[in-house]
Amino acid sequence: MEPFHPRVEDLPSEFAVFPLTGALLLPRGKLPLNIFESRYLAMTFDSLAAGRVFGMIQPDPHAQGANGPGLYKVGCLGRLSSFSETDDGRLLITLTGLIRFEVKAELEPRNGYRRVHGNFGPYLDDLTMPPPPFRLDRDKIITALRGYFQSRQVNANWEAIKGLSDDALVITLAMACPFEPVEKQALLEAPTDSDRADTLLALLQMGAAGPDLPPGYSVS
Repeated sequence: MEPFHPRVEDLPSEFAVFPLTGALLLPRGKLPLNIFESRYLAMTFDSLAAGRVFGMIQPDPHAQGANGPGLYKVGCLGRLSSFSETDDGRLLITLTGLIRFEVKAELEPRNGYRRVHGNFGPYLDDLTMPPPPFRLDRDKIITALRGYFQSRQVNANWEAIKGLSDDALVITLAMACPFEPVEKQALLEAPTDSDRADTLLALLQMGAAGPDLPPGYSVS
């Protein structure tokens, strides 16, 4: 067990969530965030004082909630693993993914930010450390990735990509590649690591024929 990795009994039943379209946090992934809105500054400070965790979740464009846009039913709880202040009043943080959750109910907002009652039961395997090995055809992933990046004019650090473990490769590409929000959600909700790898491969292969992104986009 890693020193900062939580036990099941340490997981909160109620916690803040940061709804952000297109942002994907996966267990064991690291998501850098630039916090500047007053409600999310309050959320970050409150989280630092209470377990250092909050959830990332995407708004659901087809639903409306009592406290704003509806939310997808599945998100990922993250731990504040790094934190720094800027001179212009922003917070630069890194959120390390811990475990996925289902939204059982949305609670009353606190200090302007949204909160949920979460259920971790279906995703307890996310806490297994180290994660068990899974089936991955690296050659297919790298071949598909080259086509995807070439079609979208994405610059990549290939040496860094090739040096990633199977687990880190899938997590990094799933989080960093500019997939559509619904595709990001499919990656999050994939039942197993092998299923996520299969979904990633399919998205890369389909995306190879997609529209170009602005030149200069990079993944490292």
